[in-house]
Amino acid sequence: MTARPVEGARRADPAAAADPAVLAELLAARLSGVLGAGVRIVDLRRLTGGASRETWSFTARLDGDDRRLVLRRDPPGMGRPAGMALEAAAIGAAGAAGVAVPHLVDAGTDPAVVGAPYLVTEHVDGETIARRLLREDRYATARAGMAAELGATLARIHALPLAEVPGLPSIDPLEHLRASYDALGEPLPTIEIALHWLAEHRPEPVADTVVHGDFRTGNLIIAEDGLRAVLDWEIVHRGDPREDLGWLCVRCWRFGSPLPAGGFGSVEQLLDGYAGVAGWRPDPADVLWWQVYGTARWAVGCRGMAERHLSGQSRSVELAAIGRRVCEQEHDVLLALGLPAEPSPPPSGEPLPWSDLHGRPASPELVAAVAEFLRTEVMAATDGRLNFLSRVAANVLDGVERELRLGPEQAGRQRSRLAALARDDQAGLAAAIRSGALAADDPAVLGAVRAAVTDRLAVANPRYLQQPGR
Repeated sequence: MTARPVEGARRADPAAAADPAVLAELLAARLSGVLGAGVRIVDLRRLTGGASRETWSFTARLDGDDRRLVLRRDPPGMGRPAGMALEAAAIGAAGAAGVAVPHLVDAGTDPAVVGAPYLVTEHVDGETIARRLLREDRYATARAGMAAELGATLARIHALPLAEVPGLPSIDPLEHLRASYDALGEPLPTIEIALHWLAEHRPEPVADTVVHGDFRTGNLIIAEDGLRAVLDWEIVHRGDPREDLGWLCVRCWRFGSPLPAGGFGSVEQLLDGYAGVAGWRPDPADVLWWQVYGTARWAVGCRGMAERHLSGQSRSVELAAIGRRVCEQEHDVLLALGLPAEPSPPPSGEPLPWSDLHGRPASPELVAAVAEFLRTEVMAATDGRLNFLSRVAANVLDGVERELRLGPEQAGRQRSRLAALARDDQAGLAAAIRSGALAADDPAVLGAVRAAVTDRLAVANPRYLQQPGR
């Protein structure tokens, strides 16, 4: 579906369209041409999820009839029209084939309509927040059969005729991952180890299908009786159907659950559901390959989102915080490859070097005070996206405080590890693994990389080290 011209509709200035009041006017003008003249927009609010695209909920009111709708758009001034058009086409095709998706109301790529390429769908009742879905008693019935249901849903997506979504991009996954990683200019030994393992264990190819590309807990609307909708089709493409299965099993999408299939069940249950619809059953070893691939891909993706902040393209505390999640994915790659974390040495207890030049509170104490202020005062007085970003900022400051306390000792250990391998820094170690000067499966290399990742995670998110599973 593409946007139709609307007679007399207001044309959006992308900068102005960032203002919710302006956006409401633009939506009213556009939807008056789609749904009927006289639409009013009420209860417009931006939802917290989505670091790459904006999501807004609102009600379209016409002649006393209210329709709850959802807008997804690129950030104003940063449009990706081809991608948005492809997402809209995929949702339309999936809905026509009986896949659970939100009904598509409108879509367009002209930034003059609402400030950026966009799509509008019907609201779907249900829950997306993983910690509720995976823990609350009211979702127990849905959880019991969810792994198989998700497998069956993926089989239906993969059965979509490729011709129904023309223009799907097709890439070699390993070449694309390496190119994306190299473009960041920050070599990581863990990713070099993963790339080496992936190249050596690549499964035999199967026929291409439509691949959702981001099918995981958090992008699913689930009610007490089961799956209601599959969301976020923005990276739909043509490729290996096992990619979606492996991505669902990436450890970070389990949100602390020990169950590998999105936190809901076993890989066997997932594949049972898939086979019941698809008529064939992928090999679990091939799904593991795609899990490792997906974990490495998400590590690179996290660093790429942080780069948008660092480069000034899109200054955001959320994007900055995501950069420190790279070590979570490094940890998960090593776990998937059978390398569990060893406990970090406890702090020595030596006081931090401190000068009376700046007085007290010292830097760690100031950082902790600001984090406390965000949690106890700012979050208590806000809701919605500002509340969410306040929590993100407080978590960032927690990590800074831990780095100030633990960082000096960790840096000393890292220097010793690198010296034992005759390398000066992490980039040099990564280069040596890539060139073959150091073997990617050398126990000494793996031990050094494992210890460094554990130290990074002890600063960035120590609770992540306690989560079960591999």
